Amino acid sequence: MGPQGCSDRRRGRVPWLAATVLALVLASLGASAYGASDAPRARAASYPGKVPLGEYAVKVMPPHRLNPTNPLAGRPMGVYQGGMDQAWQPYVRAKGARKKLLARIALRPKAKWYGSWVGNGAIKKKVREYVANSQDGNPEALVQLTVFRMVPWEHAACKRLPTVAEKRSYRGWIRQFAAGVGDAHAAIILQPDGPFALCAPGGSRVPSNLIRYAAQRFSTLPNASVYIDAGTADWPKNDPAASARILRRAGVELVRGFALNSTHYVPVGWDINFGSQIIRELEAVGIHGKHLVINTSSNGRGFEFGKARGRHPDNAKVCATKTERRCVTLGIPPTTAVAARSWGLNGPNRGRAARNVDGYLWFGRPWLYMQNDPFSMRRALAVARTTPY
Repeated sequence: MGPQGCSDRRRGRVPWLAATVLALVLASLGASAYGASDAPRARAASYPGKVPLGEYAVKVMPPHRLNPTNPLAGRPMGVYQGGMDQAWQPYVRAKGARKKLLARIALRPKAKWYGSWVGNGAIKKKVREYVANSQDGNPEALVQLTVFRMVPWEHAACKRLPTVAEKRSYRGWIRQFAAGVGDAHAAIILQPDGPFALCAPGGSRVPSNLIRYAAQRFSTLPNASVYIDAGTADWPKNDPAASARILRRAGVELVRGFALNSTHYVPVGWDINFGSQIIRELEAVGIHGKHLVINTSSNGRGFEFGKARGRHPDNAKVCATKTERRCVTLGIPPTTAVAARSWGLNGPNRGRAARNVDGYLWFGRPWLYMQNDPFSMRRALAVARTTPY
């Protein structure tokens, strides 16, 4: 399950009224969407070659009244445009209809994955470059990053524990990553495929303790909102107590909350309901005030991971038409307007989303082979062409 191999404000409390005022001010300046006219001079000075986002700019929305502390709302979402995004150069080189399709991926705000393939000596600089490019001269812009640094991880984590050297390297890397983020407004997805922490040999908590170290370190960043991966509605299947156990061991009490669906494809409604059950499990043991984000890059036609078609579920069949079902295509575009009627959620789930979900973000990568590497033009064009959104 999950990709094979490499590739808040800590509790940021933005009062609802203040965020509403911010959104109104931005709108009055003609900047209700990042990439329109919010910081043209800064953009020209810092990254003159950046592409205007146009219709792909994410509208700045105030927090919902049921989730007034949402740290992702009330600010623009930055979009990285450069070589660290595997979809960027294919988009730049494309022309005509192909370019318009690839724009549906390349010009969306997405979370860049970082792991052991970026060395300890390079990670701080890489993250700083990513943050600067994504913010594009606007320090209020939200950047999104994914930390996938655990070694061993995935199925290898079920067979052995990290060595002393690996544990030391992990901690050093995490410190350098945090230094790279600095005071940027950031949403950090911590360690996708979280359920693998439960299969450590002998029930060891060493992997969970390392993730907890990262959670604690990132929680000291002034403007970072951290979400620890807890699987998804079909993994651990229908078991919110298991997901809550992953989170408790990993230090969820230190951070804003948790993330779901990073490498699976389940419908958004499933994860809203599942995430709300996880929140109740956490509240039952005294951990209150947690929220979640859901990856929607891959679930435009959501389905259970085990029922994927194709040679491997990590590289599940992409949709061939807009009417096909049980196939991979782009889902809800990144947004903090999680309870909008346009997403087709039923009434109870709209209420749960408004209370519990901070955002629908894109931290999955269905346009990559095995959701990992390399970029697949065939997959990218298919998911862009067939999305219902």
